[in-house]
Amino acid sequence: MDDEAPTAVPLTDSSPSSSPEIPFLVSISEPEGALRIPEEAAAIEISEVENAEPGEGPQLSFNGNRSNVYDEGQDPVGITIITGYLGSGKSTLVNYILKEQHGRRIAVILNEFGEELGVERAMITEGPQGSLVEEWVDLPNGCVCCSVKHSFVQAIEQLMERKDRFDYILLETTGLANPGPVASVLWLDDQLEASVRLDSIITVVDGRNFLRQLHEPREAGSVTEAYLQIAYADVVILNKMDLVKESSDERDVDQIHREIRSINALVKIVHSERCRVDLGEVLDRKAFDIKHSAHLEVLLAKPVDENVHDSAVKTISFMVNEPVDLERVNDWLGNLLWEPSEGVEIYRMKGVLDIHGSDEMHMLQAVRELYEVVPTREWREGDKRVNHIVVIGKNLRKDEMAETFSKCLVCPNPGDVAGGK
Repeated sequence: MDDEAPTAVPLTDSSPSSSPEIPFLVSISEPEGALRIPEEAAAIEISEVENAEPGEGPQLSFNGNRSNVYDEGQDPVGITIITGYLGSGKSTLVNYILKEQHGRRIAVILNEFGEELGVERAMITEGPQGSLVEEWVDLPNGCVCCSVKHSFVQAIEQLMERKDRFDYILLETTGLANPGPVASVLWLDDQLEASVRLDSIITVVDGRNFLRQLHEPREAGSVTEAYLQIAYADVVILNKMDLVKESSDERDVDQIHREIRSINALVKIVHSERCRVDLGEVLDRKAFDIKHSAHLEVLLAKPVDENVHDSAVKTISFMVNEPVDLERVNDWLGNLLWEPSEGVEIYRMKGVLDIHGSDEMHMLQAVRELYEVVPTREWREGDKRVNHIVVIGKNLRKDEMAETFSKCLVCPNPGDVAGGK
């Protein structure tokens, strides 16, 4: 299945009112810096998005004919992106979810049915002019399976017409996919947000071959998909650990952990054999729910372990101990994400902000060129009111980034910016 999976989307904003300087984005509006997609974004045509480079920006085209098939007032359905290198065991994870009696009704969107799933096609759905859109299969354990032929957004729309039959959606990407563009579409598209919510990105890693895949030869200045899949992940399933333990010692396992955390210091690592994991590790994590701040607060309360070895893709962090001005923060984010320094690419950002004049903790989250800054809860007695920014990206310059952020301070003081450790 991984070898033959078709590509899914880059998206181009052909809307005449869109800003050429800020592809895909239109405005920053309430609540306080939350990014919004234009209301006229009625439908998305998808092609090649998984291969879009971060600097290019996702591209949207709107056809204006999208109908609202979702009931207002209902909670959105969670959707988890599953990605992983070829041969990592991603298909094994999908197979486990589709066949085990886990008590959940999950719809799995596959790129294509593979023989390894052992699932016979029960129904074929055709689109306009008889074009094959996807194939649907109802499974004995209550799950639903479909394969994407052209547009994962179209598959989600048609799934939602059957929403009484499932509670959750998994979207499987191709083995060579960069999950960033797909996540951007699902995260802040207002048309889809009423029906689904991006929950998390799960990356399956072949523990036995990970180090080789990570450091395979590549063109100068480029990074492998293995780096990108780790950089965007909320959870890494380190699979085939039984084989790793048979062929190596604990030092090799420690090195794998160090490599993963040098790329993404915030990711959770879960060991597995044949991808048999507690589904609570991959479902309903609310990693993109900025209001669900408990897990993020815990992560950001700890020093981020920045690996000092030379790596193009890595995590950096810094802290500022004085309140910042929200408008200046928005300007800083706009410059950082939309007009980055040469060679710099931002994949993900997370942070806690102490906004001047507000009694509420503000949370920052960014994926590629998209970001949100929204209030969460009031600062409590005993809280250390601090700004803590964590950035995952390529060719990051920590000192330069911290220096420019210091200009967001209400009363700038060069001594207020500290490192992440």
